Amino acid sequence: MGKSILKMKQLPFMIVVCTVMLFVVYRTLKYQYYQEEIDKKWSILEEDRPYPDTSGNLKGLPRGIIQDTSDLEFRPLWSPSNLRSKASVYSHRNLLAIPVGMKQKHNVDAMVQKFLPENFTIILFHYDANLDGWWDLKWSSKAIHIIAQNQTKWWFAKRFLHPDIVSIYDYIFLWDEDLGVEHFSPSRYIEIVKEEGLEISQPALDPDSTEIHHRITVRARTKKVHRRVYELRGNTRCSESSKGPPCTGFVEGMAPVFSRSAWDCTWHLIQNDLVHGWGVDMKIGYCAQGDRTKNVGVVDREYVVHKGIQTLGGSGDETVKIFNRRRPTPRHGASAFDERVEIRRQSTWELQVFEDRWKRAITEDLSWVNPFNSDKKRRRHRNKNNRFSS
Repeated sequence: MGKSILKMKQLPFMIVVCTVMLFVVYRTLKYQYYQEEIDKKWSILEEDRPYPDTSGNLKGLPRGIIQDTSDLEFRPLWSPSNLRSKASVYSHRNLLAIPVGMKQKHNVDAMVQKFLPENFTIILFHYDANLDGWWDLKWSSKAIHIIAQNQTKWWFAKRFLHPDIVSIYDYIFLWDEDLGVEHFSPSRYIEIVKEEGLEISQPALDPDSTEIHHRITVRARTKKVHRRVYELRGNTRCSESSKGPPCTGFVEGMAPVFSRSAWDCTWHLIQNDLVHGWGVDMKIGYCAQGDRTKNVGVVDREYVVHKGIQTLGGSGDETVKIFNRRRPTPRHGASAFDERVEIRRQSTWELQVFEDRWKRAITEDLSWVNPFNSDKKRRRHRNKNNRFSS
């Protein structure tokens, strides 16, 4: 009789244990089924994926082994055995790329410490060839360092930020080294950019910045974002009827931020041999993936200070001092060599070359229609091209 009572008491406990075990088995089987379905979908996508444009060069490879993109993420030399078979999955990653020299080390340190905790990959372009001076910073080993002496930001970007390499990043920040970020939050900035649908953007400049070139970049204190500026004084007249830079659809080259698609377009716009990039910012709206008056904007809520410190080719640059020591002393009566003056002359010449190439490209491409012309002009342009092609 006692044994029967004991069994009766144990019965509810056994039922609970069996129920829990059945639930665990059910969830395990469901998870396995879910993973199998995902694997099937990926295999179907891989089978249906066409060869890249260069497929003629890849005929010797089985299609499933082809990887036509890359990234800038570190890979460990070794890892625990349970992690070796797991593929890396990246989501909502962003990239900050900065040309740097030792003169701006303190400022760059402040910038990186803002970005690194916010799931950013950091790449530093060392234009003064001084890498050893950065190793004392705790985050330095987490950044990617590329050295090329006396090269510009656009030179580095064209060679190391190919769209296929940075395709995993949602946003590419291509910033100068002389920006103060005391009033800037990378995560809040990205939230605003997404909310506003901005493909190309920049943080507004504090009105007290040392160097401001275009009024549209100045912070509007009462706004979250602005896309145009109104100015009826001086040479630049900006009104509601203005349809292009520098009144609307414009960001400046010192702190641009690109979506993945916008950067793909912008990279192709950057001329390989015109390293100063003058003129690119005036055409960058053509890469806005739509209407530049809507998809390009300046974020006021998160702003920076432009300190306007000239370093590349400036008198305080150590590489320039070395360069000067190697340069022969000018003969009596000859004018002294000024790096900043020569750089400006080179930049001005490159700007003219870029504008000439743009005009020639428009003339030669009969199928291209300027998306920002009025409808009447676009129809007239299309009819004109049809006459030439018939």
